[in-house]
Amino acid sequence: MIDRPLTEVVALTGGTLVDAEAVPAPGATVSAVVTDSRRAAPGTLFVALAGERTDGHAHVGTAAVAGAAAALVSDVDAARAALADAGARLPLIAVPDTVTALGALARGHLADLRHRAVQRGQALTVVAVTGSVGKTTTKDLTRQLLAAQGPTVAPIASFNNEIGLPLTVLEADADTRYLVLEMGASGPGHITYLTDIAPLDAAAVLMVGHAHMEGFGSIDGVARAKAEIVRGLLPTGTAVLNHDDARAAAMAELAPAVLTFSAAGAPEADIRATAVELDADAHAGFELHLPGIAPRRVRLAVPGAHNVANALAAAGLAVAAGADPAAVAADLGAARLESPHRMDVNHLGRDVLLIDDAYNANIDSMTSAFDSLATLAGGRRRVAIISEMLELGAASVADHVRTGQLAAQAGVGLLITVGAGAAPAAVSARAAGVTVLEMPDADAAQAALDAPDGPLRDGDAVLVKGSNGSGAWRLADHLRDSLKEMHAQ
Repeated sequence: MIDRPLTEVVALTGGTLVDAEAVPAPGATVSAVVTDSRRAAPGTLFVALAGERTDGHAHVGTAAVAGAAAALVSDVDAARAALADAGARLPLIAVPDTVTALGALARGHLADLRHRAVQRGQALTVVAVTGSVGKTTTKDLTRQLLAAQGPTVAPIASFNNEIGLPLTVLEADADTRYLVLEMGASGPGHITYLTDIAPLDAAAVLMVGHAHMEGFGSIDGVARAKAEIVRGLLPTGTAVLNHDDARAAAMAELAPAVLTFSAAGAPEADIRATAVELDADAHAGFELHLPGIAPRRVRLAVPGAHNVANALAAAGLAVAAGADPAAVAADLGAARLESPHRMDVNHLGRDVLLIDDAYNANIDSMTSAFDSLATLAGGRRRVAIISEMLELGAASVADHVRTGQLAAQAGVGLLITVGAGAAPAAVSARAAGVTVLEMPDADAAQAALDAPDGPLRDGDAVLVKGSNGSGAWRLADHLRDSLKEMHAQ
């Protein structure tokens, strides 16, 4: 972020400066924005958010003691009480809703940076990705491709909602050439809100699948929501669409310009992979076809056949952002996973192969994960630890039943299910002959894994998969931490 006068921040948020006498000096500026008071430092604006576990207004005093320049608040009285408890003073910017004001600040910040770039005869190019699966991996790959071309800002992990996206936008500064964003949605209008903050030069739609079905009601509802990212393109923008997904491909009629990609190698696609082969480590090698250059053989550093489509989408976003296709082709094979719990493969102690794909799950990503397990396991016994998939609505039982069937088809010898919602997976897997261990929650599963007579054997290939809120990632972290030291010895 560039330094912005506190008065400008007040104007951009539409707020009112109260307790202005607490300003440490005339002309005070804001140089960063945080929502965690533990990250507050001199020059930061602390945004007080009312979360499920805590209300940020209670931590305004902590931010003040750390040297924050000001706090963005919706409850002035609570903020003042926190300051009094801390024996501190701090200017407060009062707004009706701090989330909305954070978005307004990011919107104004980005518009100003774009204007400054134009005045210098340059550009700040903004690209984003959405889809039911693969968003974060594609974001990570795109970031690396564009960072090789110029200064690039992208979110950490999955900062893809009405809080994470504005915080990412506010990380951009006067030197930023590319801004790479991830846009998620759990209901209609969510992506429209995000593209209003950050109008796009290029937008990729990976696939329309079964994520957050509870909020959308149907697969067509998911498609309409994902199409909002295409509607959020600037008049000169380009949509990067999955030719292999009919619902994504149909969004072409909404876009000013289109690049299509096909992991199936459709000859009519602008960007495609042909002659795809998986090696023993599930890394895909293929002939990469990009506009304007001859096909080149690429081997991905990220495992999983499903990542061919993600890599093509990242290449498409980079080309749409103005990157040289030859450079994109040269750099794509070196791009790696940067966010945790996304098809992260580790050889650990007891010769255990851990396949950590635990960040989130729906039936589409679950299918891809079991395909990867079958490829990576080789002759090892195959174990799957599956926590329940959340926000599936009426499809929950059927999708969990299908998960148990997928486990059997992948040759899983032991399925460990976590949470009551995963019970249908246990039933269908057991009916197909899979040994099943049902655990009520992640704590119980961890205790079972740690027991002297625990279910894992030396040499197992272990897939961990599930929704973020149901605890699969905790089990993946625990296995990695407990077995990594043994591997190092």
